[in-house]
Amino acid sequence: MPRRKDEPGFSRRSFLKTVGASSVAAGVLAKAPGVEAQGPAVVGPGAVPITLNVNGQVRRLTIEPRVTLLDALRMRVDMTGNKRGCDRGACGACTMIVDGRTVYACSTLAIECQGKKIRTVDGLATGGKLHPVQQAFCDKDALMCGFCTPGFVMASVGLLEKNPNATPEQIKKGLDGNICRCGTFSRVFEAVASLSARGTQSASKGDELAEVLESHAELNEGVRRG
Repeated sequence: MPRRKDEPGFSRRSFLKTVGASSVAAGVLAKAPGVEAQGPAVVGPGAVPITLNVNGQVRRLTIEPRVTLLDALRMRVDMTGNKRGCDRGACGACTMIVDGRTVYACSTLAIECQGKKIRTVDGLATGGKLHPVQQAFCDKDALMCGFCTPGFVMASVGLLEKNPNATPEQIKKGLDGNICRCGTFSRVFEAVASLSARGTQSASKGDELAEVLESHAELNEGVRRG
């Protein structure tokens, strides 16, 4: 239909006509021979083979793409060091290190970790000797029921590897994604600070430690209510 003199250049009718033509063109191109579809290859929903590098060892699994890294290792490989806590990325009990970064394994798909170096608490001790962070947790009695400990240990390892001389503020920030429902935050802080020269020098300051404990206590209470 011819445009009326008072009709604006961009009308509802012209918009619908443009959208309709674009949809038809897209459908024709998608079915046209010799035209390759764009986008990543689709996998699943059934099980597919994947290869993971876990603590320096190659693990070959056949899992559905929806399986998390935590489930893949705990249920398929029987590596039960890291724990399932909240299962929604809030407590940190499942913390692992992937390519040098701490991640919540309960919220990370295993299939996304192919070609990356995965480290869990199961692989920290070598030759019957505990990792320095594990030893510090024992020396400072930084555990009670122990359920959150693997996640705290991995978060601490990740923190100290990036910043060997972490300050109390940096320690607090580095561990604020992990929760201890038993309330052993002060001992965890002492354990990590004992491995950091700068942290050790400042850990005795009551106001610094009080601030750490207060922030963690508030977070802990929020999780309990949730």
